[in-house]
Parts: sequence; C-alpha cells; structure tokens
Amino acid sequence: MITFLSKFNILLYAAPTVPFSLPTSPTLGPAILDFQHTPQLPQLGDFGTAASQEASASAPKYNVSVLKVAFYGFCRAPLHQAPRLSYSFAFARPITPAFTTHPYRRTMATLGAHKKHKVTIVGSGNWGTTMSKLVAENVKAYPTLFEEQVDVWVYEEEVTLPKESRHYEAGSELATKPQKLSELFNKLHENVKYLPCITLPENVVANPDLVDSCKDSTILVFVLPHQFIPRVCDQLAGKIVPYARAICCTKGVDVSEKGIRLMSEAIGMRLNIYCGALSGANIATEIAQEKYSETTVAYDPPPMDSRAPTPKGSPNASMVDLISPSKPVPSERSARLKAVPNEYPPLSHENVRKLFHRPYFHVRIVDDVVGVSLGGALKNIIALAAGFVDGLGWGDNAKAAVMRVGILEMVKFGKEFFPDSSKTSTFTEESCGVADVITSCMGGRNFRCAKMATQRGESIYEIEQKELNGQKLQGTSTAYEVNSFLKHQGLESEFPLFTAVYNILEGNNKPEDIPELIEPKI
Repeated sequence: MITFLSKFNILLYAAPTVPFSLPTSPTLGPAILDFQHTPQLPQLGDFGTAASQEASASAPKYNVSVLKVAFYGFCRAPLHQAPRLSYSFAFARPITPAFTTHPYRRTMATLGAHKKHKVTIVGSGNWGTTMSKLVAENVKAYPTLFEEQVDVWVYEEEVTLPKESRHYEAGSELATKPQKLSELFNKLHENVKYLPCITLPENVVANPDLVDSCKDSTILVFVLPHQFIPRVCDQLAGKIVPYARAICCTKGVDVSEKGIRLMSEAIGMRLNIYCGALSGANIATEIAQEKYSETTVAYDPPPMDSRAPTPKGSPNASMVDLISPSKPVPSERSARLKAVPNEYPPLSHENVRKLFHRPYFHVRIVDDVVGVSLGGALKNIIALAAGFVDGLGWGDNAKAAVMRVGILEMVKFGKEFFPDSSKTSTFTEESCGVADVITSCMGGRNFRCAKMATQRGESIYEIEQKELNGQKLQGTSTAYEVNSFLKHQGLESEFPLFTAVYNILEGNNKPEDIPELIEPKI
C-alpha cells in the first residue's frame, strides 16, 4: 500500500487483501479520500516499521468503498493525470499502511510454479569449478526456484594428490595411489587438480557421465574450452529435456566454410535450445576466493517463454533467432524451440541473475548475446599481443598501445559481421568488453603464457604444456579460427593486430615486429 498525504486529500493505492495472493496479481486502483482533518499517519519512509504499526493502530478508522476504480498497474500513471474518482462510505475497512511484501515477491518470482529448475555445470576446469561453487551457493539461497543439488560433469582422469595439497599425508592411499578425479571431487569437496585449496559446497556433485549429469536439467551452464563444444553437444543431442535453456561461459568462436559462429549459437543450433552467454573481467581463482568482481550475462528470453503476449511476439510462437530473438524476421540461424513449461518458474532476467549473482560476484544483465560472446572470444587474441610486448620488456605504454588497437578491432569485428545484433555499448560499457580486455592483459593465462614464451624463447604451445596443468589456451585457437575467417573474406589487412598475432604464432613474424605490423598504412 502506498499513501501520499497533502493538506486536503490522501491518494491511496490499496490492495483488497493483505498479504497479496498470487499468481493472481492484486487489483490496484487510485481513490481520492477527503477528510475533515488529516490524522497523524506515518511518513512514506516509515512504512513497514514499528513506528508505522503503532501509528496505524492509534489512527482514526474510516468507512471507505471505492465505486469507480481505474487500474494503473503499480503507480505507472503520473499522479497529475489520474482522474478524480467518485466514492461512497458503505463498509468498514481500516487503513493500515504497514504490511509485509516478501511473500508477494517470492510468488512473483515463481508465478505459482510447483517445479524447480535443475542446474548442471558442463565442465570442471578452473572456471567450471568456480562457476559450480557460486551457482551451488545461489540455488540454496533460492529454494523455490532451483533444486538444491548442482551436478558438475567431470571429464574423468586419474590424478595423484600433489604434495602441496592440504589433504596430502605421506604414506596414505590418497598420496600414493592415483584416484579418479570425480571421486576425489566428491570425497574432499575440492577439485584438487584444477582449483586446489578451495572448499566447494556439499550440494555440488561431480558426475563423470555426461548424459546422466544433464538428462533432467532445465538449465545447462557450459564451461568448456571452445574446441570441445561440438563434440560434447553431439553427445547430448536428443538426450536432454527439449525445453532446456543454456548459458555459455566459453570464450571462443566456431569457424566453418559457411562463416563464423558464436559458441552460444553453436550450442543452441546443435541442441535445438536457446543459449545465452556469460563473460566478463573474471579471473577464476580470484572469484573462487570470493574477491569482488563483476560479469555480464546476456540473456534475451525467447518469446515463447513469456507467460503473457509481449512486443516480441506471441507466447505460442516457436521460431526464434538464436542470435537475437528480438529481430522481427528470423534469420538462417533460427530454430524451432519448445517453451519452458508453466510448472517451472520463468527464466526471466531477474531469475537468471539470481542464479549467478553473489555478494562478491556482481551480475549485469543485457540482451546483446553477440556482443558478450564476441568480447569474451576476441579479447584473448589481444591478451596474447599484450603478453608478447610485455615479454620483450617494453613496459606499460606498449601494452596500452596494443590494447587500444585490439579494442578498436573488436568493436569493428562486431559491426562488420553482426551489424544487426551487436551493440558498441556492450564492448565499451560492460564488463565483457574493455574491462575484460584490461584484466586479461594484466594477469590472464593467455597474457602470462605469451609473456613467458617471449622471455624464454620457447613456443607458446610448449609453455601451455608446461604451465597449464592440462588446461588449454583459448587465445591461440581463436586467433587461428578468426584469421581463417578473415582470410576467406579477404579482410586480413582490415584487422592488423589479429593478423599479427596469427603470424607470430605461425612463426612468420616475431613479437618485435608488432609496432610495424599494426601501424596504419598510409
């Protein structure tokens, strides 16, 4: 209830019952109530406090019946445009401004759904394990939305507990005998190989069976090196619920003779589901240690997931553009989707945010899946260039120079190849753009490996094998795929930094050549 006081009248927005009963929303309407005197009611900022409760109990009670009620939603109409409505005094209803809205908010989130979303993390590397930690914390915080158990698909391998592990005991079976990674994961509540010394919530469960871990899940979070996405999706095709939705945390692109695909699009097309994207200035170990960071989640709910008709189309529609559902005409990237059943809570922006947002991991929701996906992929090429010049000892000025050129090429790439669906503001204003480039060029694995390769005079592939504990660099494969695409389009010269990184990886140029290679040709 919201009450505005003035010298002559009170404008009251009242619900017929308190607390609200949902999923049917309360009927709200304005009424002008004239009083011979204004009782001492609490101020608007006091609503819901002990002071307001006491004032309501002592305030005079009035007989009120509203005969004409106009529905304005939740105070959407400007007050000066609201018509004066007639009324009569017919029955007693005490005016009590203090009430609790929390049950209303909880019911709004679920819209009366009686089932909960099951979440699976597809991937258990450094970033995948970190993602499982924060998602597992959130599903426990929102028990009406999500099932408590979070499955994590673990690519099974034999590991021996390292001596530096906090679980290491000389002579013990864990220290002397190789163990299955998934079994250690569940026994110790820790990924001893890819995220050591971080305790995981007990509701995170490792599962080495890909299909079994995903078969009943309505939300799939993909956190894999992008070169493994096609193979994993092919194994899952036809074996997941048809109304599942996905979020791609993988940073890369998929290039074929037909063109270039975002990883979110590749997942969507192979599984025939809608897939959003998550990307940002996110170094996994810092997030796992609960150090403050932020990210960008791109999720543009498909029209058929709406519980009411929207400007995007009918809730019964089934065709959706997997890159930009808001486009009026589906493109060749369209697929026929099945709506999330009404017995599940809606996957709105609010509920998607609740899945990922933590006090230490702040989430901004946008609808630009293309911009978020491209930013996450292309920044890895820029990070390689920054690592090359830093390895030469050229300092921060040189790093800033290649970062500037790289950001310009990233924005240009989006405009050139995704003109209808990418937004420049996503690259310049969100964590997935400039912020991610800065972080990646300061401490990301692509930067570090490129720097070490230059300093040691070794190839970046040798550094990858020695330093990454079995994990893969995303920048090298992305650089090759982007160059293949640009070469096919005849546009290598339009993206000199991306082309320079490719040629350095191929041995056609040296890191010392970067200034000349990225200099604009007059």
